[in-house]
Amino acid sequence: ETFETLIRLAENYTSTLFCKAYRNMAAKATTHVQEFFTDVGLFIFGTDVSTEEFVNRFFDTLFPVVYNHVINPGPTDISMEYAECLRMARRDIRPFGNIPKKAIGQMGRSLLPSRTFLQALNLGIEVINTTDHLHFSKDCSRALLRMQYCPHCQGLTLSKPCMGYCLNVIRGCLANMAEVDLHWRGYIQSMEELSSAMSGTYDIEHVLLNFHSLVNDALVQARINRPELSEQVNKVCGPPVRKPTQSLGCSFDQNKDNQGLKMFSRDSEETLTNRRKEFISHLRLYRAFYGGLADQLCGNELAAADGLPCWNGEDVVRSYTHRVVGSGIKAQSANPEVKVKGTDPVISQIIDKLKHVIQV
Repeated sequence: ETFETLIRLAENYTSTLFCKAYRNMAAKATTHVQEFFTDVGLFIFGTDVSTEEFVNRFFDTLFPVVYNHVINPGPTDISMEYAECLRMARRDIRPFGNIPKKAIGQMGRSLLPSRTFLQALNLGIEVINTTDHLHFSKDCSRALLRMQYCPHCQGLTLSKPCMGYCLNVIRGCLANMAEVDLHWRGYIQSMEELSSAMSGTYDIEHVLLNFHSLVNDALVQARINRPELSEQVNKVCGPPVRKPTQSLGCSFDQNKDNQGLKMFSRDSEETLTNRRKEFISHLRLYRAFYGGLADQLCGNELAAADGLPCWNGEDVVRSYTHRVVGSGIKAQSANPEVKVKGTDPVISQIIDKLKHVIQV
């Protein structure tokens, strides 16, 4: 939603530029502005489009409009065929100088990290949802039943499981979950690194919200070089062929996104960068979530405090005497309480996806 608001606002800024400074061509130009920012959105949200292609397409389609109203204005519009010739010739004639090239560089460098960031966020959601709905084995269910409810059958309703016993049962049940730990830590570290790299000159907020000034520079350049451009166009496309039409005024609603302005005003705390930093700092707190889950559950809720009589699966004792195993699948071969068979294929799939997104 934050990215969508940013794209809408950048589109608004660019359309407003035409309405205020180039009103006579605003109606035609804003259509191309809308198409351009639709492409920006498609790219950020994962569609396979090329930034170079859609930036070039924007300047290609803008050229006939600029020619018609700035370079060689006439009482009527140029014909569709003539406009098509201009569109095709834009890259050779270069009416906007090196501005399109500059825009391609900025868009490529700023949009790709944002696209990757959103892909990674979606994967994070998938990891959490998948691990939230894992099915536990019969062996785990039996061990949990024995640990939590068997003492009740002996009237021992207040006794809690011994810490070591609890750890063995819960680590056995969550052995697959612990396998995610290493990759989850790597994922969060990659998110931190990516977030840091998303600031500075190529910060998406800076690039998109200043796109209108690049467009303005391009239009100024075309206006300055009018005579030479007119001559070049005549060589390539011949003299302008016109058709009777009326130019529409500016139909763009400038008040549409004023609520968005608050969100992205430069002095505001609510910038995308600040929201991202805040999000990453929250995420960092859960770096060890999958590795430390069993310890957290036993330590916070399930097990008896050290030194108190506790339930060991058969009786209330002073302390648990079996070996306490570590976390993860390999460690479970020595688990006296739960038998664990190999890695869950669902977990293997999630780990592969985490490895892939870290590489990306």
